[in-house]
Formats: sequence, C-alpha cells, structure tokens
Amino acid sequence: MLLAGDIGGTKTLLGLFESAPPSDAARGDRASASPPRLRSIVVHECGTRDFADLPAMIAAFLRLEAIGGRRPDRACFGLAGPVAGDVADLTNVPWRVDAREIARAFDLPRVALLNDLQAMAAAVPVLEPDDLQVLQAGRPVDGGTIALIAAGTGLGEALLHRADGRYVASPSEGGHADFAARGEREFQLVRALTAAHGRASVEDVLSGRGFVNLHKVAHQAPCEAAIDLGAPGAPAAISAAGLARRCAGCAGALEMFVEAYGAEAGNLALRAVATGGVYVGGGIAPKIRTALASGPFIRAFNAKPPMEALLRAMPVSVILNAHAGLLGAAVRAAEL
Repeated sequence: MLLAGDIGGTKTLLGLFESAPPSDAARGDRASASPPRLRSIVVHECGTRDFADLPAMIAAFLRLEAIGGRRPDRACFGLAGPVAGDVADLTNVPWRVDAREIARAFDLPRVALLNDLQAMAAAVPVLEPDDLQVLQAGRPVDGGTIALIAAGTGLGEALLHRADGRYVASPSEGGHADFAARGEREFQLVRALTAAHGRASVEDVLSGRGFVNLHKVAHQAPCEAAIDLGAPGAPAAISAAGLARRCAGCAGALEMFVEAYGAEAGNLALRAVATGGVYVGGGIAPKIRTALASGPFIRAFNAKPPMEALLRAMPVSVILNAHAGLLGAAVRAAEL
C-alpha cells in the first residue's frame, strides 16, 4: 500500500494507492524500466495551512472513514520547495519536513521526499492522451530529454532524462531565476518589481501573485472588473475577467502572462534541448487553456532565432490531469 502526497503552497492532495502486479509479458529486465502500474484507492484534498505540519495532516488523512484502517508501507511526498536528502523546507509555508520523522511516526520502512515538480515530472511517462492538450505536435525524439514547467502558487521547473532505459526526474529551482524582459511592457514590469523587491524573478511574473503584478502594469485606467488585488481570489478573478474580456486591462494582463509563459517555456526547452517534449503543468494552465491554445504562447515559445526550427520540432502539451503531482509521487513510492 502506497501513501503519496502533493504538498503545495495553498492546497495539498494526499492519496492511497495500490501497486498492481506486473503482467507476464511485463516481466524481465527490459520491462523493469517501465513505470509501475498503480490503482488509486482514496484521494483527499485539504488546505496546506490548515495543519501545523505534515505529520498532523497525514494522521488526519489516515483517520478518514474512506481509508478503512488501511496502513501504507511506503510513502513519497512532492513538496513545493527545495529538498536536501531527507529534509525539505517549503517555500511558501513555514514547514520543515523530515522523512525520518515521518517514517518513525507512522512505522513506514521507506519514505522519500521530492521537489513538487520532480514528482509531477515522474507522472509524465504514465499520463494518458486524455490527460493532455496538445499545443504543438512537433516531432518527438524517442528517449529525448523532457522538460516540465508549472505555474501555480509559485513557478516550478523540472527535467526528465533518459537513463538505463527509463526516465529519471531531476529537480530545479528555475522559477527563482531572473525574469528576462522582451519588450517595453515587460521592461516596465521589471522596473516595478525591482523597485519593490530588489529584483524580478520569473516566479514574480508566472504565478498567482504574478497576475497581481501584471494587473498593476497592464491597467492604465481603473479596473472595469473592480477586482480587489488584496483578496485571496484576485489572481483567478483577473484571469477570468481577461478570458471573458470584461476588462481591457485584465485582458492585457492575461496576454502578458501567456506570452511570458511561452517565452520561459521556450527558454527551459532550449536549456534542456527538450527533444522529448515540453509539458505545461500546474494549477493555472488548465484554467486558461483556451488562452494558451490561441497562438501567443507558442509564438513566444518558438520566437528564439536562430533556434526556431529546433523549437518547432518539440512537442508542447498542457497537463490537464489535476492529480499529476500526486500520481508522480505514487509512482516514486512504488519504486522504493
């Protein structure tokens, strides 16, 4: 029995999974490199800050009636923050997570911690076609490096490298790298962010709070949607008003977001030479999928001379499966 978690800055998913036995055809050295087959038993969502720490959250999850007293024997958690061995500090939540403490508290012989994007990347090889929306078909190279970028509460990036016949996910903190402006509106944004914070990171633009920062730059007149920028739901309200064209400034903020997202996805694709494909995950992409598919995202992705031909050959897809990070953590738990 596998316990998996996708621990975000705002919400957390915990799940109990069962590892399905391999079929006769899937036995042997060659098949051992394939991702494990999993069956979901229970998935539960809760607010991350509703609990003092991860052990308290796990204890509450295991008490749920739906669990029926089942006890996991392995666990893996994807966390929104850097992981150093058995310890992780969440970036947007004041938690320190120690795998050894969790193992002792719940009598688990094996516990692993992953960066949340590393966990989501681990799910990519097991995603189904219905889990994806293709933005650019490209021409994937078998075994080529895969890149993942995901905007939500923050911005995460990760890579999948082919090694020994299987894909291995590697973490990144690329979301905290410097944001590269490409035009006057973005230069204006960088000046505003630098004045406020001393620098402009990619996450200051491509995240929930990024929508608020873009709103301030894109509006030359009062917001027609009358959005309270201090409200927790402000980012979603801005993107919704932009999608519905209820406010010209919000539409401009959404346009800036989509173009910057495409440009940064292209930057990551070039750094990784992601010939196996680029995947756009996180909580924001599915909500603005029509805007991502409308053209500016892919144009910004490909507009990097002299590398346009290389980029146009890279498949680009949006991950629609809201449980991808949890699924990836379960995949890793099954491998422990």
